[in-house]
Amino acid sequence: MKTVGYAAHDSEKPLEPYHFERRALRDEDVSIEILYCGVCHSDLHTAENDWGWTHYPVVPGHEIVGRVLEVGSGVTKYKVGDNVAVGCMVDSCLSCDQCHHGEEQFCREGMVGTYSGQDRISGELTQGGYSKHIVVREEFVLNVPEGLDLAKCAPILCAGITTYSPLRTWNVGPGSRVGVIGLGGLGHMAIKIAAAMGAHVTAISRSDKKKQQVLSYGAKDLLVSSDEAAMQAHANQFDVIINTIPVKHDFTPYIPLLDIDGTQVLVGQVGELAESNSVPLLMGRRRVAGSLIGGIAQTQEILDFCALHNILPEVEMINMDQINDAFDKLKQGDMASRFVIDMSSLEV
Repeated sequence: MKTVGYAAHDSEKPLEPYHFERRALRDEDVSIEILYCGVCHSDLHTAENDWGWTHYPVVPGHEIVGRVLEVGSGVTKYKVGDNVAVGCMVDSCLSCDQCHHGEEQFCREGMVGTYSGQDRISGELTQGGYSKHIVVREEFVLNVPEGLDLAKCAPILCAGITTYSPLRTWNVGPGSRVGVIGLGGLGHMAIKIAAAMGAHVTAISRSDKKKQQVLSYGAKDLLVSSDEAAMQAHANQFDVIINTIPVKHDFTPYIPLLDIDGTQVLVGQVGELAESNSVPLLMGRRRVAGSLIGGIAQTQEILDFCALHNILPEVEMINMDQINDAFDKLKQGDMASRFVIDMSSLEV
């Protein structure tokens, strides 16, 4: 299938139109017309090779919502016309212990990323959702529940599952005390999801300028991290802290906020950590952990959860040719919403 998208050809140049071919349909494949694609900070990092593993040319985008155009002869779950979604991965071995546990993101042979990955059969580079079409094996296609706004739900495929998974792993529910550091695309979803789980949620930010926003998302309070007295007053007050800061930073000041056996989960930063101090860990049997997206079943679970609780990301719709401006805004930070590309704006 011939299609068109926007691609980065090296780390220094802006994204530009790129004509390429999607693979021919295999028996287990679903061919999808992409309607909307969210813009993730990972897209920017990959386009600029910040993590050192980008293969060019790369078409970013792993928050994909679309409609089924065609299915392979072995497909049983989807039919032409279904509303579907694709998240951060498009394949795995499906036979190792982690895949059997529904943790395909930790596949022993390595999951195949939606973009800048390597197709397990052909060896070709995978290309993402900043395009008109995509072909994905059935096991990695998700159902979009009725009631979810197709134009707004795309960020659930990354920002949603990235924050939902650790909340589930650390058993957040009614009565849990959850802190959320960083109030951008990941942070605002963490607040909405944790609040819907019944937790008492406190947003944690360098200033109080977003207080009314976070209260509207379901937080009960906002803790100003630059206020030393306020930080001391909140010592031992959280069971779980979701840290969504996407750049290298000092996470040590947040550790004393955890109660005994509490966990701070890093979901935003990828790469070298700042030097830390073990004392607050030792003195409360506290821990700092990481979490990477979630498995396919759990990603379907968060889509269904958001439909049930009427949770949608805060989004700003853009056209495809505005992507480089959107990347510039992401670099500036302080985004309390998620960009979503209307793919009808991309001409074939």
